[in-house]
Amino acid sequence: MIRSDLESVLALDDSPSARAARLALRAGADFELLSIGRQASSARRFWDAWSFRHQTMLETGATPRPGLAEAVDKLQAAGTSLVHLAKITSPQRRFVIFLSEDLTRCIACMG
Repeated sequence: MIRSDLESVLALDDSPSARAARLALRAGADFELLSIGRQASSARRFWDAWSFRHQTMLETGATPRPGLAEAVDKLQAAGTSLVHLAKITSPQRRFVIFLSEDLTRCIACMG
C-alpha cells in the first residue's frame, strides 16, 4: 500500500480520527501496514483486545485515545470480517487504522 492509497481510504471515513490521520499523512507522517506478509485477522480478535483496553481505561480514570470508543463499536459491528492493521506516526500523534481485507475501506481509526 502506498501513501496515496491510504489517504484515499481514509478520505472515505468521515470520523474525526480518520480526518486527522489523513492530514498527518499529507504532512509527511510515517506509515506502515503492519500485516504485510501475514494474513488478515478477524475484527472480533481486535475488538476483544481493544474493548478490554477501553473498559480498563474507563474503570481506572485514564483518558482513552481519541476515537477509541468509536473504533471499538466499529470493530464489533465488523464481526468476523478480516482486517489488516496499519499505523501512522507523526511527531504529535499516533494513529491505529483497521482496514478491510482488500485494503479498500477503513473499518475503524483511532488516535
